[in-house]
Amino acid sequence: MQCYENVVSYLSYGMLLAGLGHLVYHREAQASYGRHMKRSSPARTVPARVAWFLQEMPALLMPLLLMQLSHRYSTMGRALLLKTFCLHYFQRTFVYSLLTRGQPFPLSVMASAAVFCSLNGFLQGHYLLHCAHFDDKWSTGCRCIIGLLVFYTGMAINVHSDHILRNLRKPEEIVYAIPAGGLFEYVSGANYFGEIVEWCGYAIATWSLPAFAIAVFSLCFIGPRAFYHHRFYKEHFEEYPKFRKALIPFIF
Repeated sequence: MQCYENVVSYLSYGMLLAGLGHLVYHREAQASYGRHMKRSSPARTVPARVAWFLQEMPALLMPLLLMQLSHRYSTMGRALLLKTFCLHYFQRTFVYSLLTRGQPFPLSVMASAAVFCSLNGFLQGHYLLHCAHFDDKWSTGCRCIIGLLVFYTGMAINVHSDHILRNLRKPEEIVYAIPAGGLFEYVSGANYFGEIVEWCGYAIATWSLPAFAIAVFSLCFIGPRAFYHHRFYKEHFEEYPKFRKALIPFIF
C-alpha cells in the first residue's frame, strides 16, 4: 500500500482542529459522562466496562489489521513505535476496561469515542507503516530514547493513578473521595497528566504530524477535564489540599 499523504494530512489537521474545538466548546462545562453526567439526562447509557472496551478496541485493531496487510512492518522504527502505540490501547482495552468501576456511559459518548479511536488507529498505523522513514541509527538517537522514556514514564503514572482511583470505591459503589498517593499528592488529575505525558513522549519519538496531533488532542480533551475534576474536589471537600494543582505539578 502506498502512502496517502493527503489523507494523513487531512486527518492530522482535523484531529488538531477537533481538539481545539472541544477546548473552546467545553470551556464552561465538561462532556456529560462520569461525575459530570447530568442526573436528569434521558440519554441511553452503556455499562462502563462495556463502553470502554468497545470504544478503545478500534484503536488497537486498526494498526493490527494494517500490519497484516503490509509487507513493510519489519523495520526497527515501525515495529517499535507501532508496538508502543498498541501497548497503550491494549492496556486500555483489556486491562482498564475490565477493572474500571466507573458509571455508565451515554451511548453517544461511546460512539463518538469509538469513531475517534478508529480514525486515530488508522492514522497512526498507516503513517508508520507506509509514510515514515527511519534510518539505521534512529533507535539509538536521543529523540527516540527520550521519547520512549517519556512515554513509558507517562504510562506508569497513568496506570498507577487509575489503580488509586479504582480503589477509592467498592464495586457497584458510586461515591467520590479524595485520592491520595503517587502523583495525586501534587495534582487532582494525575491519571490525565500521565496520559498526556505518554502522547508527548510518543510525539517526540515519532516526530511526525500524526503523533503531534494526538498529543495536542489529548491535551485539549482531557486537560480541561482535570481542571473540572479539581474544581469538583474543591467544591465537595472542604479539607481538600490547598497546595494541590489541577494538572501540572506546582504550576497549574
